[in-house]
Amino acid sequence: MSPDHIRKREGFLEEKLYVLPEYWMKELEQEELTSTLFITDIGYFSNAQYHFRERLEGSPSHIFIFCDAGEGWVELNHGERILMQQGDMIIIPPETAHRYGAMQENPWSIFWFHFKGSHANRLVNMFGLSNASLALSPSGKARLMEWFAPTYEMLAERTYALTTHVHVAQTTRQLLSGIGLNAVKSAQEKKRETYLEQAIQYMNVHMSGSISLTELANHVGVSKQHLIFLFNSETGVAPIEYFLRLKIQRAGHLLDLTEMSIKEVSSTVGISDPYYFSRLFKKISGFSPSSYRKIPKG
Repeated sequence: MSPDHIRKREGFLEEKLYVLPEYWMKELEQEELTSTLFITDIGYFSNAQYHFRERLEGSPSHIFIFCDAGEGWVELNHGERILMQQGDMIIIPPETAHRYGAMQENPWSIFWFHFKGSHANRLVNMFGLSNASLALSPSGKARLMEWFAPTYEMLAERTYALTTHVHVAQTTRQLLSGIGLNAVKSAQEKKRETYLEQAIQYMNVHMSGSISLTELANHVGVSKQHLIFLFNSETGVAPIEYFLRLKIQRAGHLLDLTEMSIKEVSSTVGISDPYYFSRLFKKISGFSPSSYRKIPKG
């Protein structure tokens, strides 16, 4: 066995390690404020020479690893080795065979935690954190550093307080979503975002009129089918449906902030038939324009 596969039996310098007691895990799985997401293990290993972990059956939890310094590697499902360098992070899915460890000549220092819950998988996938390793943005790293120390201290020192785990559950959700929103995007992901931004900007410019799918696709420079795919995957609705929702959102602002009549609002957002506008407004917002205007706000 090569040196980078040797298991380190003793603790690492500045090692931090917390493991949730088994009976507390069962409690958190039943508590409605933690059952959707909670931390089971958390730690930090500095200059972790000979660090190695292998789980042939995988882990019941997601495993988050951030390489703060040095180098390491991760293998999933007996596949190719993924090199982890300073600034890289990865989330290993549950029930996935894996191995990971430090490189011999320049061993990594890692922040890591295990998390589970009914929302864990959906959260990881929604924010694009499930695709191999990601380079953490400076803001993402800062967010992780600010989160780690108080989270670790709370769990280690106040293990038996349910309020601790409820608070940690909420901050972990914010951490993961924040990292996802600010992750360093691949060239393909950046291109997708650019297409989407161009399309939405075009919609806003033409809010007082109408646009066709062909017109929108030509402006962005993609096929109609690809534009539909982009909107469905990123927003959950087709492009023209998204345009109509933007119109109703703008109409809501006008109803709230001006004395314009419903007919005038309808015309301003490019819908000439006020009766159609009223039906559309109710379908999307759940209220008729007149009822919406009467709702106290602020």
